Amino acid sequence: MPLPKPIGRQKEVLYLPAQGHIVVLGTAGSGKTTLAILRAAYLADNSTEHSGPTLLVTFNRALVAYFKYLASTELENVTVEHYHKFARGYLHSLGKMGNNTILDPDERIACIKSAIITVAADHPNHPLLSKSPEFIAEELRWISQHGICEIEQYHAARPPLPLDLPVASTLPLLWRILTDYRQQRIDTGKQYDWDDIAVAVRDELAVDSRARRYRHVIIDEGQDFSPVMIQSLVQAVPANGSVTFFGDVAQQIYGSRMSWRSAGLNLAAPPWLFQENYRNTKQIAELALALTKMPFYQGAADIVAPRTPRAAGPPPSLLVFSDAKSEETFVVNQALKLSHAGSIAILTVDHEERRFFNSLFKAGTFTELKKDMAKWTCNSGLSIGTYHAAKGMEFDSVILPRLDSSRIPKPENVQVFGEQQARADAGRLLYVGITRARQGLILTCTGSQTTLLPSDPKILPVVQP
Repeated sequence: MPLPKPIGRQKEVLYLPAQGHIVVLGTAGSGKTTLAILRAAYLADNSTEHSGPTLLVTFNRALVAYFKYLASTELENVTVEHYHKFARGYLHSLGKMGNNTILDPDERIACIKSAIITVAADHPNHPLLSKSPEFIAEELRWISQHGICEIEQYHAARPPLPLDLPVASTLPLLWRILTDYRQQRIDTGKQYDWDDIAVAVRDELAVDSRARRYRHVIIDEGQDFSPVMIQSLVQAVPANGSVTFFGDVAQQIYGSRMSWRSAGLNLAAPPWLFQENYRNTKQIAELALALTKMPFYQGAADIVAPRTPRAAGPPPSLLVFSDAKSEETFVVNQALKLSHAGSIAILTVDHEERRFFNSLFKAGTFTELKKDMAKWTCNSGLSIGTYHAAKGMEFDSVILPRLDSSRIPKPENVQVFGEQQARADAGRLLYVGITRARQGLILTCTGSQTTLLPSDPKILPVVQP
């Protein structure tokens, strides 16, 4: 498939200097992913003085497969990978990545639970230990995501904690749990988990005197990368190389808040802002913008407000069903109908719901968007996947089912993270799902709809089928 042509301000960013650090922030539909591909091709072009091996890296495998499908024959001298493949490959080149050396998520939780029991023996009444293991696991993840290696750094970072946890006594306790967890992980024969592998890459690159494999790195959907992931990618290029970061903070759904400097990016100029929405209709863009004005988006930095697109289309609609079976039947019939006219995606909040909707269709009649997706195979106009897996993609129409008040935000997330954080994370997921749609957007629920959606009927009409 030939590469698309740059339009508008994309041309300016495409040909920016091929040395140093550049940040591009854009609203959904502004062409960030397209420009990431174009920038990679430009920097790798062998006919230029700045040419060199280029890494185009993103967070999830489904988007990597999509990249390769979009530009399978156009990206010469460009490697397209998700972050953890890059990380494993680099550590393997040092002889520090063997088989089965990364702790999987279930094993990680088991080790953390064991570490909590050990530490609780000395501090049985500390309020931290009344929190769920999943909450503590997320706090430990925050430490790894920010590349913190010493307790002094942890105190200096002043991580955000619930008001009922006294900072002075909680941080040392969390650090003890982290230390015990890591020892238990080593005792099981696992050297890394999926969060601190980036710390190992960053630290190894800092002392690695070998020539760098890549001259240029392009980071797409950069808002989903932790600070230490970006730090490691900055370390991966030589002094005459470049790092170009594309992101949309309004889509941030992996929980890592950061400054550019903390992520290792030294900007000679302010971030470039892309506000033109080339994807969504006026009505879909208005719904997405209304979502970013909801209370759970307050305090989010660097959100780029989109300029309303010129193209008009059918208004998004929220269909409220009286029972789940009627909702499911409608979603299946509507998806099949729309798949004959163009591309259509059913997007779900998690893999459990993705598997459920997969089961309602015949195998081979849809594209399954999932994390272990090695190749983009278009079996039909219909795709089914999670909000996460669909990041960076677009479809003619999108259906977002099961937006019930009892499901969104997920009750287990409210229990673990608290209502405020759970609502913020779920709201950002909704933003991702909504902005995948070019023309048609259908939302459905059973009973009462989630309170995360704007209530203005002019923006989102509610229909009782």
